Amino acid sequence: MGYWGYPRYVSVAEKRAKAARKLKQLRKKNSDIKPILLEGKAIARTWWGKSWNLNLERYADYSNRIGRGRSYVRNDAVLDLQIDPGKVESLVQGTRSKPYAVVIKIKAVNKMIWKAIKAACEGKLDSLQELLAGKFPKALDEIFMAQGQGLFPSPKEIDFNCSCPDWAYMCKHVAATLYGIGVRLDKDPGLFFKLRKAKMKDLVTQAVEDKTRKLLEKAKKKTTRVIDESDLADVFGIDLEEPVVVKKKRAKAPKRASRRKKPLLSASKKAKVRSATGKPGAKTLPKKASPKTRDRSRFDTVAGIIKRSGRGITVAGIREKTGLDDKQIRNIVYKAKKQGRIKNLKRGVYIPA
Repeated sequence: MGYWGYPRYVSVAEKRAKAARKLKQLRKKNSDIKPILLEGKAIARTWWGKSWNLNLERYADYSNRIGRGRSYVRNDAVLDLQIDPGKVESLVQGTRSKPYAVVIKIKAVNKMIWKAIKAACEGKLDSLQELLAGKFPKALDEIFMAQGQGLFPSPKEIDFNCSCPDWAYMCKHVAATLYGIGVRLDKDPGLFFKLRKAKMKDLVTQAVEDKTRKLLEKAKKKTTRVIDESDLADVFGIDLEEPVVVKKKRAKAPKRASRRKKPLLSASKKAKVRSATGKPGAKTLPKKASPKTRDRSRFDTVAGIIKRSGRGITVAGIREKTGLDDKQIRNIVYKAKKQGRIKNLKRGVYIPA
């Protein structure tokens, strides 16, 4: 005590030093302790922290008393603050050596109010990140902050108790804890929904479902923005292996009755030509290669190129040498790998097995 029975003046530096010593002691006993430590002069910086404090300050029951806790928060006097569903517990360093224990109970959001808020959010929130960042339309700001009908609790939904001997309706330690909640919401807005026993995912579920439905509808209409599969590997630099495409056999056309054509040369004339030149009189044209023979030839060509490549070769390199398109080459590569004739040196580069 100081002169004339008044409490001795304690400087801000002394208060902070006392709080720091006590915090160090508490951390030795409990490593899970969570103090409220401000970064700068502002008690709250984000929409959630500022809105929490604004909500408390605008009620007449609190406006004249809650300000008593600002200096305690700024002096790092809130040594521990734990937020659980419907309950907040804290330790606040006061004039005594032992911190005061504060318990604040907050009711869950009224079911009818929560239902109305969910309906108001339909189609207006695209993601949880948008919600937690406080980046939403002004209309939602007004709905969330509506006195007695919004997300934030009114005095009648808050009950508190402190172990200090102060019999005031709201002591400094309770006020400091309430401001401490605003600081904590700055760093983790999701704690607000935990405290009020509300599922924040409910506010964006309908909006996400609407957006998903629209995307699915658009997906049915292929546009020029859709990347072709054959170009995907080149765009992203990855090796997309495709199964061998089995071509469907075309139905054979019914045979027509063939008419015997009159030979160009008679047998006797052919014999004369052979005897004179040693060669047949009529030239025999090469038959057109069948699809099976053509595919085999392509397979052998690609496999041979890969076999002769020293350091390996890519699809682009094979394309330059053969003129085949990427899809044909990948089908052949896939088949050759299945047969164990080639393997990957690395992604997109092939060498003999």
